[in-house]
Amino acid sequence: MSEKTIGVMLCGHGSRDVDAIREFGVLAHHLAHRLPQYHVESGFLEFAKPIIRTGLDALKAKGVSRILAVPGMLFAAGHVKNDLPWEINSFAADNPGLDIGFGRELAIDTKLLKAARARIEEAEAQSSAAIERQDTLLLVVGRGTNDPDANSNIAKVARMLWEGMGFGWAEIAFSGVAYPLVDQALERVTRLGYKRVVVFPYFLFTGILVKRIYDWTDAAAAAHPGVEFLKAPYLNDHPLVIDSFVERVAEILDGSPAMNCSLCKYREQVVGYEASVGAVQAGHHHHVRGIGTDSDHDHGHHHDHDHDHHHDHHHHHHD
Repeated sequence: MSEKTIGVMLCGHGSRDVDAIREFGVLAHHLAHRLPQYHVESGFLEFAKPIIRTGLDALKAKGVSRILAVPGMLFAAGHVKNDLPWEINSFAADNPGLDIGFGRELAIDTKLLKAARARIEEAEAQSSAAIERQDTLLLVVGRGTNDPDANSNIAKVARMLWEGMGFGWAEIAFSGVAYPLVDQALERVTRLGYKRVVVFPYFLFTGILVKRIYDWTDAAAAAHPGVEFLKAPYLNDHPLVIDSFVERVAEILDGSPAMNCSLCKYREQVVGYEASVGAVQAGHHHHVRGIGTDSDHDHGHHHDHDHDHHHDHHHHHHD
């Protein structure tokens, strides 16, 4: 099989926020540049176009015989465990002649931790105040899901950055769904007596949620003028992020894209989520697939889905 008969499909979450979609496109361009031997397409689960099926069809039209589908997401919650496999499996069922492999999420990776450190250092460099790390509290913010496995990864990222960079303390927060929300966490951490708080969104791209995190940080800074608040950039297209995606593609080729299933609520009886074991994989994005971004709708309906879709949670978490 020649390499040009292999296609790479980068599967994004999607957003109403046009800046988020633009940034995802930049990352997809970087990935295509790094993998010139393959055809590379991208698509989204919700809101934005092209949808994932469109990207898969485009690779098929280019004559590929093998497709390597990579989640463009940090952690494995409902989207990676259910929605993306449903999309890929549905396409595979309709195209039995194609060899389709599904990669793992970025997860917690040494390259991503180094990229995170670089983003935090960028924020520190913007300040003229001479405040030591031991006098600084790091607040790591995740998207927030109904999956405790994905949420716990934020705690691990925070702990590794805390110890690795020598902060005085670290806390975690979430932009939606999970507790504590960012404003709640900021109100709490300002009581701990640290001179500086670095707020770091552990996100790949901007969007309504990241902008909300920064707004909450600005509000906390206004309410607590004695504490310096720094807004660290999110990961975005840091070169080490691109390296991590290239690694995920290589894992599929090597036959080693092992997802960590030891704490997956769909496979093990995780405390409080026992009823989720063995739930059927199904897509939950039919109602928002390809309906457009905010640039397509000027009715003021601004929201990212700060929810996760699960078989045991059929409601949607909107603001």
